[in-house]
Amino acid sequence: MVVRPGKPNAAASGFFSGIIREPLAGMEASLPVPDTVVHTHASPRAAVGFLLHAAALARGALGARVNLSMPGVCCTVAEQIASLRRIAGERVATRIRREQNPLIARIVEGWPQRIEACRARELGFKAEGSFDEIIRVHIDEDRGGSFVA
Repeated sequence: MVVRPGKPNAAASGFFSGIIREPLAGMEASLPVPDTVVHTHASPRAAVGFLLHAAALARGALGARVNLSMPGVCCTVAEQIASLRRIAGERVATRIRREQNPLIARIVEGWPQRIEACRARELGFKAEGSFDEIIRVHIDEDRGGSFVA
């Protein structure tokens, strides 16, 4: 889930939100992994939508396998930053400091990267269609429609 509201934390995944949330708030953010790292993202709004949709599904619709990978937007960190730059401008994007952290990079390297979520999509689960949309959701819903340019 990205861009999650709140303050930065020590979670290995926290930078995915931090490199968007902090620059939009006028603060610097640390990027501990290479720009080539790939991950699949959905907004907090989509995550709530997943829960609501799941609650409305008939148990039989899931069949024997009740676990699902949820859909999202698959992109590299560089693509996340490009979205930030498109939406908020170069000045905001330059608030990201590249500070390699081998431990975090190693942890993130072991996570699934491209989640197709075909079964979840067939069952009607929906996420944003682009990372630009995820950023816009964050600006609209968590930042009151504005950001620090």
